[in-house]
Amino acid sequence: MPVVDMPEEDLLRHRVTTPEPGDLDEWWATRLAKTTAAATPVVLTPHEPDLYRPLSVYDVEFSGAHGHRVRGWYLRPPGDGPLPVVVTYIGYGGGRGLPAQHTLLPSLGFATFVMDSRGQGGRWSVGATADAGPGTGPEHPGVMTKGIASPEDYYFTRLYLDAARAVDVAAELPGADPGRIAVTGGSQGGALALAAAALRADRVKVCHSDVPFLCDLHRAVRIGTTPPYTEISDFLAQHDALVPVAMDTLRYVDCALLARRITAHTLFSVGLMDETCPPSTVYAAYHEVRAPKEITVSPFGKHTTPTSHVETQLRHLRNHLTP
Repeated sequence: MPVVDMPEEDLLRHRVTTPEPGDLDEWWATRLAKTTAAATPVVLTPHEPDLYRPLSVYDVEFSGAHGHRVRGWYLRPPGDGPLPVVVTYIGYGGGRGLPAQHTLLPSLGFATFVMDSRGQGGRWSVGATADAGPGTGPEHPGVMTKGIASPEDYYFTRLYLDAARAVDVAAELPGADPGRIAVTGGSQGGALALAAAALRADRVKVCHSDVPFLCDLHRAVRIGTTPPYTEISDFLAQHDALVPVAMDTLRYVDCALLARRITAHTLFSVGLMDETCPPSTVYAAYHEVRAPKEITVSPFGKHTTPTSHVETQLRHLRNHLTP
């Protein structure tokens, strides 16, 4: 891949190339309603109180897509007052990890709800949630092609529903202020933050999406030269007959299309040397957000963010989520 996938001046004009399905809103509304109807009560179990004091840490179990049980962590600072809650989503291949990996925000006065990623957590951080969804034929290793022949069965449909439910759950956790919910994540987590902010636009007030994955998918799977996008292109190279249905499925989970529904104050980041999530795909999503938005551009950034970006995010949270 070249230094950038298109010149910077073209990035500022690039728009999503994936066509939006005509029934996108109705399609997601139906599945969200079914997911909510299938939900059973949230279970919170205190986790290592002596180890993490003065923070309160809970192992959380809640209902995601199809009522499947999903795990998470809830960390909150001392005190009983209603606090803003930041819902955190995890990058591709990782799981919720350990609470010790998520203590920054609670140390600064924000409650944090960390959602596990079903069927992941086997690469760089541990997970605790199985994927109970259906399979639909041969799949490339990983989850990118799991159920790709149908948007109903696609893995990321289930994961997006989990992410939307996590916002609902966060609003009802002990000590949470339901009027001050943020979502955040990088790469796959950045995609889940965009999806959750779109699907739960009535609840999410702030959205942070770093180097987001799963944007402008019709372009991404054609120009992506590294995993995870190559899971799809390598798979379709062997399954020509599935190309039309697979490309149709991707339209329903394209975060650049869903981004049009976001009403939250949104902060993106992009690396202009990112080979994993090409910058044009990130800009495609950024340009579709109609709410107040900002983007942090790293000219030499790859699939990461500068160390200083965490302070940019904290400042953004303070400005838009605290009195």
